[in-house]
Amino acid sequence: MNKGALYILKFKPILKEKIWGGDKLKDVFGKESSGPATGESWEISDVEEDQSVIQNGRFSGKTLKALLIDYKEKLVGEKNFKRFGTKFPLLIKFIDAKEDLSVQLHPGDEIAKQKHNSLGKTEMWYVVQSDNDANIIVGFNQEVTPELYQKHVAEKSIKDILHYEPVDAGDTFFIYSGLIHAIGKGVLLAEIQQTSDITYRVYDWDRTDANGNHRELHQQDALEAIDFKSNSDYKITYNLKKNQITDLVSCPHFITNIIEADHEMVLSHVGLDSFVVYMCVEGQAMIESEENTMDIALGETILVPASIKQIKVISKGVKLLQTYI
Repeated sequence: MNKGALYILKFKPILKEKIWGGDKLKDVFGKESSGPATGESWEISDVEEDQSVIQNGRFSGKTLKALLIDYKEKLVGEKNFKRFGTKFPLLIKFIDAKEDLSVQLHPGDEIAKQKHNSLGKTEMWYVVQSDNDANIIVGFNQEVTPELYQKHVAEKSIKDILHYEPVDAGDTFFIYSGLIHAIGKGVLLAEIQQTSDITYRVYDWDRTDANGNHRELHQQDALEAIDFKSNSDYKITYNLKKNQITDLVSCPHFITNIIEADHEMVLSHVGLDSFVVYMCVEGQAMIESEENTMDIALGETILVPASIKQIKVISKGVKLLQTYI
């Protein structure tokens, strides 16, 4: 390995206990969780209080932020470094919902910048596994005016006007800023989003924590950021073909594809001018580059720096989400 060169990186997962979390991150993915309700595994994070730490190779123990400061465009690409500076622009997670998450939405870049000095939060979900009859909430089930919405919020009957979408493994959703949504109980998914931890909670099922406290709601913020259009363009339809790259989501914030491989496959990053993130959502593989070789298994994530222009995937059966900007 070239002593000064970047290599394929794996980070120590940041595990988050949540009131709605479960045990699938530990039982299905093998995450080293010690808590009873682990809701999220932050795989790659540059959120201020939650810095990802490298766990492989000579940079082991170093944070993503420190590496980005040192290597700049070699890590993220020239256009990304020009656009985001030393802020890694994506937050990569796995989420296990043992119970329903709160009904919520996220602000776009303009409101987030103005109110929180942050990026907005557009995200996408890929369902890795779901229990029988599991669903998610996306959008409304009818045309909703601000007046009707506020009436249902006040009466705590918001659930009556929400759209419930049944889900299965492989289902993919684009959750743009302003879209009201919630992950339903029994859903295990991969989430790719802008680096932002801003959530406006609208309804939390009237539940309380161990001390009998309700979680904070953000009704006024939500009202200012919500998208009332009831549309159905949030579910992504795709035709998965083996040993090819299949498009899933393309937006200004990220591009995500899916790759199903059952033999050796060379993936070129020439011309991307970006880091590339791979999340393993099924099976396992060996990933080779000129700089290093590593395994990736179900529930794991790797970051390929922009300086690495080609990797080889060797597998008898794997599904990978591929994300870049």
